[in-house]
Amino acid sequence: MLAYVAGQDVELDADELAGARRRAMLLLASGGDPHRALELDCRAVTALADDVDTPSRRAQLAHGLEELRPEMSGLPRLAAALVRLLGNADLAWRAYAAALLAEELAAD
Repeated sequence: MLAYVAGQDVELDADELAGARRRAMLLLASGGDPHRALELDCRAVTALADDVDTPSRRAQLAHGLEELRPEMSGLPRLAAALVRLLGNADLAWRAYAAALLAEELAAD
């Protein structure tokens, strides 16, 4: 959820995102139940992450994560998760992609 909240200002073209989500949903469905729990290293998530990845978008996500830092005061588990995401750009990007895919699944 941290990556999802942090990624609210990531600029994604609606058509590009729709196509990437559609391809990810096909990958998810080809692996069985498309409504099963998402994993950050599953093929659908990594494919979506790759499809929408740009250095600019990663920078926007990193900025969004940094902006969450003050909100984590008194929330040790969330603060630790945030530090982990800030320390691993690939993990943060996959978490963001998983959130985008979860958003699509929730819309169904």
